[in-house]
Amino acid sequence: MSGFLTENEIEQTVESLINVYKIDRNLLIKFIGTDKYIKLNRMLMDLEVGAMDDYQLARMIVVEKGLFLFAGSNDVVRDLRALLLKQLEGEQLVRLYERNPISNRKIKSPSYMPKALAGKRWVMGGRWAREFVQTLGFPLAFSGISIPKDHSTDPVQDIEPRKSVPPLVEYQQGLKEKMLSVLNKEQEKTRCVVTLPTGGGKTRVAVESFIDWMQPRFNEGKYLLWIAQGEELCEQAISCITEMWQEREFPESLRVYRYFGGKTVKYESLIGGAAISSIQQLYSRIQSDDEALNEILANCGAMIIDEAHHATTKSYEVLFNKCKELAGVNLFPICGLTATPGRSNEETMTLVNQFEAYLIHPSLPDMRRYELNPLLYFREEGYLAEPIFLLHENGEEIEVSEYIEDEHDDLSKEFLNDLANNEKRNFQIIEYMESIPLDSSSLVYACTVEHAEFLAMIMNSIGRKSAAISADTPKPIRRMHIAAFKQGDIEFLFNYGVLTTGFDAPKTDHILICRPTSSIILYEQMVGRGLRGEKFGGTEYCKIVDFSKNIKRHGEPLAYARFINDWQIREIHNIDEISPLK
Repeated sequence: MSGFLTENEIEQTVESLINVYKIDRNLLIKFIGTDKYIKLNRMLMDLEVGAMDDYQLARMIVVEKGLFLFAGSNDVVRDLRALLLKQLEGEQLVRLYERNPISNRKIKSPSYMPKALAGKRWVMGGRWAREFVQTLGFPLAFSGISIPKDHSTDPVQDIEPRKSVPPLVEYQQGLKEKMLSVLNKEQEKTRCVVTLPTGGGKTRVAVESFIDWMQPRFNEGKYLLWIAQGEELCEQAISCITEMWQEREFPESLRVYRYFGGKTVKYESLIGGAAISSIQQLYSRIQSDDEALNEILANCGAMIIDEAHHATTKSYEVLFNKCKELAGVNLFPICGLTATPGRSNEETMTLVNQFEAYLIHPSLPDMRRYELNPLLYFREEGYLAEPIFLLHENGEEIEVSEYIEDEHDDLSKEFLNDLANNEKRNFQIIEYMESIPLDSSSLVYACTVEHAEFLAMIMNSIGRKSAAISADTPKPIRRMHIAAFKQGDIEFLFNYGVLTTGFDAPKTDHILICRPTSSIILYEQMVGRGLRGEKFGGTEYCKIVDFSKNIKRHGEPLAYARFINDWQIREIHNIDEISPLK
């Protein structure tokens, strides 16, 4: 079982809800809320699709909720479970209750059993969930038995040696040799900043270089400290470290420590290895004088900072001061990783100067056109997809100078929320998405969590399978939707704030930017999810559609303008120009 509903399972479930159990329309509306239901139907009327009937409404909800249709403890889900249980025959209901009794309650009358059972704690994959769906005749998938097991819950993991991965390509091997050369220098000279365009495999190169260099040092109880921004990037690093350790065929296992997401690493479990952490957790544990962290920092053999443009913040200053206190002022090798389109830019050089580091970038053939535009090499060789960029026309010009967040110098949540509720703009976004060919793979960046959910709801209502995820989406559901997107089970994956880094879906052929931003770093992170080329399992072209053309800051365009210039993008001016591309 794939962890995602099949079309047959969806049809069977909708048929049962509507024609067998006669679920009331008002209860279905409660699943999405009256206001959203009205807004949804208004949009469908504008699209000339027509208002949803009961069957279409039930189908949309089944697709939206997926395997979690009957899960949870909110009143709407409990009402649905109770309504279904009430329709069981008396003897069948009694037998179900006897197999799943309510603790500390002795219920004899069948009339009281549905409500009691409906409130029973639902555990995905548990006995009660399984008996509920089987007794009522729904697909077994709703019990949760097909949800992929979460392997990232333990703070400590041992990686066994085995497995094979493709070798580094020529420019990656050159980067590795440069990194090892820096690592083998002495003390303060062992600092480097590695710059490589998004999609070029900087994580893979860094992991292979540092794993090879650290391997004998792990046996001495030393640690490789990998620092990332957020849990997705941390898990991505662990996955890459796992593959590389197994591929190297080292005779011993490697211990990996998950030092993020609130996980606690016990001092007794420390034997050396790779410690993967978010900077947020490191900063917090330094404040609490965490014993395990002190041991890791005191015996750190090397540090890698992913998304190193963040390393100018106070949190990193506190971390470096703590490292000097525990490991000595000369510290250990430190490598910053950053994704930049060319050989260097202002942000990269700031990092180089801050760390007093060597700047390491790929060695490309000595041709003038590559000197002027390094990205041309990666595209011509098939390592990066060619971005095809469309600025979508969408209304009157909007000045955003009064909507700037002081902290990040970006557009405020208030402004993004106003855009999310702009019905005319949403109509244009949805109308464009309708024109995208079936079976395409589209990643959509929405203005807010609610905006992502609403757009996904609309697309599901018109028969285009979609899902929405955010930082609030439970991890099992998030992983399941991402896996389904990668496998082509859903066409549109909507998100807000979670799929800018640490997310790898090489076959993504459309990136839709509905969320405007003045941050070039954020913009590159968003579009970077679709820039992997065919040689790295991606696509020849990636179509990027931005709906921010009419939004200006101080009369100037937003981050997309710098992206077009820095990445030397081919810009087109109407949808027909990109529709033939695959």
